[in-house]
Amino acid sequence: MKIVQTKDTMSEIYLDALRIRNHVFVEEQQVPLALEIDEKEAYSIHFVLYVDGKAQATVRLLPLDETHVKVQRMAVEKAARGKKYGQQLLQAAEDFAQRQGFTQITLGAQLTAQAFYEKNGYVAQGPIFLDAGIEHVEMTKELKPIKANTKPL
Repeated sequence: MKIVQTKDTMSEIYLDALRIRNHVFVEEQQVPLALEIDEKEAYSIHFVLYVDGKAQATVRLLPLDETHVKVQRMAVEKAARGKKYGQQLLQAAEDFAQRQGFTQITLGAQLTAQAFYEKNGYVAQGPIFLDAGIEHVEMTKELKPIKANTKPL
């Protein structure tokens, strides 16, 4: 297993992320493609988890300001679910955010995924809302920054 990241929206890594998102969100959940790919793609860090060279899961991080980052577009291929790939990918994204100095991470969880995020330390806040016709809840997690020899994004 290998997890890689990119900001390059012309890279194979990004295209692998889009393929997974298309399978999960557009095909499985019937989210319109126009809502799935948005203007924030180029401002996000895209992570892809590979197993034996095949892309199995993806997530993107969108910096909101110097201390806050948002997890978005978390998706695991149907055949790869139940193997803890989502948890490993989320942990890699959180570790990256901590190394960049972010202290809070947020996300809009589909209600069907709320328990997954709670197991990973996220706390639900606010009312249920619709995004692409799917019920979501806002969730947050505090991060302890790990200062590395890297500059914030």
